[in-house]
Amino acid sequence: MIAVNAKKLAGLVGIALVLFFVIAQPGQAAGLVGNVVDFLRNSAESVITFVSSIFN
Repeated sequence: MIAVNAKKLAGLVGIALVLFFVIAQPGQAAGLVGNVVDFLRNSAESVITFVSSIFN
């Protein structure tokens, strides 16, 4: 019971921090999101290249 409440509280605190960051520094938040999207795209391209190399 306590662990569930702590997990829920941690999630709410995390969401509050993200919202504060977006409101207080929107330019930096947008840059961070752009970096995350670039990382995910590059990771996906690397996995595709790896799988393609296996089957060629």
